[in-house]
Amino acid sequence: MSKTDLILLIVFFLGFVLFLYGAKFYDAVIGYAGIYLFIGTIGAYLLIYIYKELTKKTPDTTTH
Repeated sequence: MSKTDLILLIVFFLGFVLFLYGAKFYDAVIGYAGIYLFIGTIGAYLLIYIYKELTKKTPDTTTH
């Protein structure tokens, strides 16, 4: 697991916990912050994954 994956996983978990905390104590600001972290982490992971796939080098098979 790379360092980036670990950081994103921690932020994802933090967003989930903040959402649950905001829901339990009826604090909308904390709840929405948790939702934004939750969704933002998924978006960041998808962007990084797509970037890595697009910049992946293909092996050169044209050599004779």
